[in-house]
Amino acid sequence: MRTKLFVAAAILFVAPIAGFCQDVNKLIKQDDVERVIKTLSADDMQGRGTFTPGIEKAAKFIESEFKAAGLKPMEGNDGYRQTFYQTRVTPVNPKVVFDGTVVPDEKVAVNTSAAFNWKGDTSVKVITITDPKTYRSQMGAAMRTGKKLVVIFDAAMADDFKRIRDRAVKGSISSGRQTNPMVFVLGVPEPKAVEVSCEVKEEKLPLSNIVGVIPGKSKAKEYVVFGGHYDHLGIIKPMEGDSIANGADDDASGTTAVIELAKYYKKLNNNERTLVFVAFTAEEIGGFGSRHFASKMNPDEVIALFNIEMIGKPAKFGENSAFITGFERSDFGPILQRNLEGTAFKFYPDPYPEQNLFYRSDNASLAAVGVPAHTISTDQIPTDKFYHTVKDELATLDVKNITATIRAIALSSRSIVSGKDTPTRIPKLEN
Repeated sequence: MRTKLFVAAAILFVAPIAGFCQDVNKLIKQDDVERVIKTLSADDMQGRGTFTPGIEKAAKFIESEFKAAGLKPMEGNDGYRQTFYQTRVTPVNPKVVFDGTVVPDEKVAVNTSAAFNWKGDTSVKVITITDPKTYRSQMGAAMRTGKKLVVIFDAAMADDFKRIRDRAVKGSISSGRQTNPMVFVLGVPEPKAVEVSCEVKEEKLPLSNIVGVIPGKSKAKEYVVFGGHYDHLGIIKPMEGDSIANGADDDASGTTAVIELAKYYKKLNNNERTLVFVAFTAEEIGGFGSRHFASKMNPDEVIALFNIEMIGKPAKFGENSAFITGFERSDFGPILQRNLEGTAFKFYPDPYPEQNLFYRSDNASLAAVGVPAHTISTDQIPTDKFYHTVKDELATLDVKNITATIRAIALSSRSIVSGKDTPTRIPKLEN
């Protein structure tokens, strides 16, 4: 694949805090930012899909970066790995019979968390979908009925069916809750009689967050967390002969920021609060890594989480800008902006409230228990044509923008790291 890099200097800070700016420009170097994100988004990482050799390769690389930086493992972890287990449930031997005729396997997809047999079951609801523009709303309405569903896709919707089938055959992570199975069929007339059965294979598989720590000096029991997820989609539907979803922006860019900030603060060696740097796993399949991490932390001791997600392209506000999700929920954003006075960089509130981004990334797990946990991003997500495609490659990113944003996070976080500022808490979600 072709790689086009933007290597213009990212010097964007001016006089009032010139001393700090000189340090940040010297200690966070654009060529190293480029090296890290290039490695994480390379084809040999195979898109860093969960439970694949590619994500294991990425994990080892991040571990090596944390070790080279001199970070300590978190107490209780196996080195830099915070390993936990999830059960993957995969449908096996699905069988669909319409009016006595077996539907071919390639025209069947099943989502289920448990084996089932609907022979003679009169509660099964069959719906047919012909319009790709309305199928999501049709399915939503059908699911709200609480009935067992067989969804027939018109033959013209083969691409939509294939996306569902490709996900289904990979299995899913069990939530522990029993839900009604959903059966999808392609290009078959609606039947009068339906029989469906399916078995499942359950596998208990390991997942690992990668966590490094810089112990605090005077406030060691107060934690400031910098995080971003290192997993992505892996191998997906080919586009122009390419099937690797490299995830350069989503979220190799954020993981790169975590690594660079770890190096920066380790070199400064002046943090009063304990700093935790975490590359979350399994964000793309349900945020399981951040959920596990949150369960191992006392939320009352976590002062803030800087979650960094997709900083590879300029924000809608132009260069030297980023937005913060949930800006209005705490004074985290105003603190960061105050620390950037005298620079060209500015943080803005999330301009896409309709996207519900605050609860769509790894900050959500700690925010739910009251931590000022916010996501910093620059992505213009409503119009980002590369999002979740094989085109999310390093060639589409602006390394200058990534470097500038990392430097801005470093400068803007310093009063929280030093213990001078403590962001207000976010109201806890009710269970």
